[in-house]
Amino acid sequence: MAKQVETVYGDALFELAIEENRVDVFYDEVRFLIQVLDENRDFMAMMTHPQIPQDEKLQTVDTIFKGKISDEIIGLMRMIVEKGHFSEIKSVLSYFVDRVKEYKNIGVAHVSTPMELTEDQKDRIEKRLLETTDYKSFEMDYKVDEELIGGMVIRIGDRVVDSSIRTKLYNLSRELSRA
Repeated sequence: MAKQVETVYGDALFELAIEENRVDVFYDEVRFLIQVLDENRDFMAMMTHPQIPQDEKLQTVDTIFKGKISDEIIGLMRMIVEKGHFSEIKSVLSYFVDRVKEYKNIGVAHVSTPMELTEDQKDRIEKRLLETTDYKSFEMDYKVDEELIGGMVIRIGDRVVDSSIRTKLYNLSRELSRA
């Protein structure tokens, strides 16, 4: 089975980052690049347009990014352009970010609550997650979900801890309907 584009390029960049001891530098630059791509839809449209010549796309990459990000990441972008895979650039970069988080033992927690949390509550949740998992740190993503009555739902990767009152009521009504 052929490897997917994101794993081929993402693994290559990750191995280079480890080899050159520049994981943090590449990680920061890749996150910056993802933000730039998200904010500039016209750039993405131009870079994936079949009528625009490849050499023009390569020149655009150099013009925009030279001196702003490392030559290695510019080289990766150029290679992706040359191979005709620019439409996959964001998945390549996201894959690399995920590899770095795994390597650095950084968890990503998505927390949904029925109302905005205070900074103290957020700190206590993060502290509790650090105590109960093997992660060294967390990137926390808080979201208000007004459909929750109380409690919270925490998702880390494919694991979900649901202590919401909505779910407890649902489970109780299922048990009662069986009785």
